[in-house]
Amino acid sequence: MGTADWDIEAHSAAAGPFYQLGALGAEPPGQGIVEGGEIPYKPEALEQKKKNWANRLKEDPEVKCYMPGVPRATYLPYPFEIIQSQKDILIAYEYATTNRLINMGKPQEAATDTWMGTSNGHWEKDTLVVDVTGFNGKAWLDRAGDFTSDALHVVERYTLLDPNTMSYEATIEDPQTFTKPWKINVMLYRHREKDARLLEFKCVEFAEELLYGDLARKPAAK
Repeated sequence: MGTADWDIEAHSAAAGPFYQLGALGAEPPGQGIVEGGEIPYKPEALEQKKKNWANRLKEDPEVKCYMPGVPRATYLPYPFEIIQSQKDILIAYEYATTNRLINMGKPQEAATDTWMGTSNGHWEKDTLVVDVTGFNGKAWLDRAGDFTSDALHVVERYTLLDPNTMSYEATIEDPQTFTKPWKINVMLYRHREKDARLLEFKCVEFAEELLYGDLARKPAAK
């Protein structure tokens, strides 16, 4: 329910990349979700973040309808559903119909690198702790161009504060990109509307022109 997908660091309101739409395309302000306020980038990684920002209209994986990765999937402005079985836990996300399985048994190593990584979970009292590795390094953390590499390691902590409110914390470690591990904190709220449900947002068809428009066959000149 916040604005972290625009920028996980604190930010003011701005015209945003869709200025042609006026207020509809404006970037709303946000207090940020990064503990300490600032992401500890290495100098070369900070330069890449600035390049990402400059090219965000074409390079942001969200624009292209790619899977959002972890932890970004959690604070996208779309709902998700946590489904707990007697064995494992499934999280289904509305955006791009993404999903991820949290293995609650013997920890498994990632067979290959993927957008959402490989998740191994366990309980620490009433907190679900999820250790996520095996990322492909292509996902961003927000629309501001914050990013990670394929060396990313995320440890998530999901804690119910009451029946309708959950605390989400993620520790982010990536020695290729950051000088030290750092954390984000987000409050999550249960949808309590009548008939609340997860709908389908299959966004690929809306990104085809952006992705492949330059490859379309053009009519021959006469």
